[in-house]
Amino acid sequence: MIEMIATKAELRSVIAEARGQGKSVGLVPTMGALHDGHIALVRAARERADVVVVSIFVNPTQFGPDEDFMRYPRHVEDDLALLAAEGVSLVFAPSVETMYGSGVLVTVDPGPAAKRWEGEARPGHFVGVATIVAKLFNLVRPDFAFFGEKDFQQLAIIRRMAHDLDFDIEVVGHPIVRDERGLALSSRNAYLSAEERDHALALPEALRAAAEAFEGGERSGDALDIVMRQAAAASAPGAIRLDYAAVVDADTLEPLLIVDRQARALIAGRVGGTRLIDNCELAPATGATL
Repeated sequence: MIEMIATKAELRSVIAEARGQGKSVGLVPTMGALHDGHIALVRAARERADVVVVSIFVNPTQFGPDEDFMRYPRHVEDDLALLAAEGVSLVFAPSVETMYGSGVLVTVDPGPAAKRWEGEARPGHFVGVATIVAKLFNLVRPDFAFFGEKDFQQLAIIRRMAHDLDFDIEVVGHPIVRDERGLALSSRNAYLSAEERDHALALPEALRAAAEAFEGGERSGDALDIVMRQAAAASAPGAIRLDYAAVVDADTLEPLLIVDRQARALIAGRVGGTRLIDNCELAPATGATL
């Protein structure tokens, strides 16, 4: 039976009991509105850990003043049913007051990797992400924490935070889960109309074009950026507004002039009123994956 925990004290008590029994703990942080991408993380966690804690918390500090915090999808009962079907027994679903009390005075600086791409498009976003993840790490003290590669910049920043702040936690990335047409699964996909969903396919089409160019021998980062922009424009003429399309170092997230190491092609844009992100791996030794 699934147990929903709402307080920090109860969470600490349950974790202490599991630790006392010698059990390993896995954490899957989410903002709810669960889809198959989240379920893939849950299944990966169950393979590695004896106890899996799924957090459901729409974190206000990672939303800007003009973003979608108030309308972000919230379907807690549906989420609990999905998690129960996957054998999850512990769900941490705190209130904003529980997590932040009267306000946030101390935050986590996510470093220079947070200044580019999503950080530039959404100022303050990664301070909110790093702060809430650090709080969850301290509360749950997991052996493993699982994050999807769709939010690749987030994954890279959290890995760096765990390393630099000496969290004894293995941060595990899981490959992007896509629908049958190739669109990366996202809770924000629920905002898309049928026509907008068609237009949103411009993002994976752009990445596919970059991957094909890369596999064909193109190693110029600037040229691959242009390939992505042109492919997105051709796939959905006038229907998508790109924020960025870039090839970056997979560790530092700095743009690459020449792709001679593990790299990631990143892309983000708006379809209608919905902002979407996507990415794919570019690896000189093994080719590209999408």
